[in-house]
Amino acid sequence: MTPTGPALGVCKYRRAIGLLAMEEKASKRTASVPQFTNSPTMMIMVGLPARGKTYISTKLTRYLNWIGTPTKVFNLGQYRREAVSYRNYEFFLPDNMEAQLIRKQCALAALKDVHKYLSHEEGHVAVFDATNTTRERRSLILQFAKEHGYKVFFIESICNDPDIIAENIKQVKLGSPDYIDCDQEKVLEDFLKRIECYEINYQPLDEELDSHLSYIKIFDVGTRYMVNRVQDHVQSRTAYYLMNIHVTPRSIYLCRHGESELNLRGRIGGDSGLSSRGKQGVCEEMTYEEIQEHYPEEFALRDQDKYRYRYPKGESYEDLVQRLEPVIMELERQENVLVICHQAVMRCLLAYFLDKSSDELPYLKCPLHTVLKLTPVAYGCRVEPIYLNIEAVNTHRDKPENVDITREAEEALDTVPAHY
Repeated sequence: MTPTGPALGVCKYRRAIGLLAMEEKASKRTASVPQFTNSPTMMIMVGLPARGKTYISTKLTRYLNWIGTPTKVFNLGQYRREAVSYRNYEFFLPDNMEAQLIRKQCALAALKDVHKYLSHEEGHVAVFDATNTTRERRSLILQFAKEHGYKVFFIESICNDPDIIAENIKQVKLGSPDYIDCDQEKVLEDFLKRIECYEINYQPLDEELDSHLSYIKIFDVGTRYMVNRVQDHVQSRTAYYLMNIHVTPRSIYLCRHGESELNLRGRIGGDSGLSSRGKQGVCEEMTYEEIQEHYPEEFALRDQDKYRYRYPKGESYEDLVQRLEPVIMELERQENVLVICHQAVMRCLLAYFLDKSSDELPYLKCPLHTVLKLTPVAYGCRVEPIYLNIEAVNTHRDKPENVDITREAEEALDTVPAHY
């Protein structure tokens, strides 16, 4: 699987005369991939404890941010822990009225922060990570969303497999802030009783009573799905994404191609053969020095916003992310897999798995002759570099401090790596 990185294209145009003309061209080249202008959306998790709601929330948020949809998780458990120290499962008993009041206050505080994020901080999607197991609580959320003009999409995770539930408790809940320095057996016993407290009043989404709502029901970690009334593009992509992820233990290996002859000479892109060392393990074929010499304005514009900048007749990292979305879906479906690709592609894939921002993405270090082993864990991904013990030239260039169009050539080339 070797999709190509951003191509630089053949620079055959003449330098623009005048700053106004240069700015006009720059605005065209740095234009973002079109985004769909919808009302802000609330993704509402539903389900008993230990059903993977936080796992789903975290992965979904990472994916939506990666494709350019500003998204944030609001975990109600964090609000509850800030309000009161956890003692035992009795806090969640249905007849514990004091605790019920605290939990409702926490929910209202979280909703207040959701409103701040979606209405005042340019957020587009808020993931409300909580059990939301009663119709009363979901009605409160729906009323809140209606008052503020937000769309709502429910994500319900249903699982009755005791082995899956026990494994989830073992992998995630044992390390929860609620159970610091606690005996494992006591944690399991307490958490199972905690689940029983929720089961008493659990009201799943109903096909008839909730037929007017937008939702996806996920059964037994993806064995079966039910989707209802998808409203827009964001909800459609969310449903499609959730139907492709799985929790099977696996590793993803990312590796660049072997060192090429152009790598040795510091020339970017191209379709060169491999050097002798490369066999042991795209301003087409121009060096950074040549680009700075002939097109200094372009070089500066790229440094100002490397994620969105497009080389003439080329594509940006933002364009590449959109083009790689099907690859991400395929990687989510796969088990153990090796991807061999160019540096730009590897950066985009790495940013997805490590939850890196668009500002960080173009500067992620992906050295030649090094395999990165990515292993998904509870709420993230563990990365382990595997060095192939074969020397290679450095192709990484950090962002220079001075990115102004009027900078001197020496400053523009300050972070260019050495080459032959």
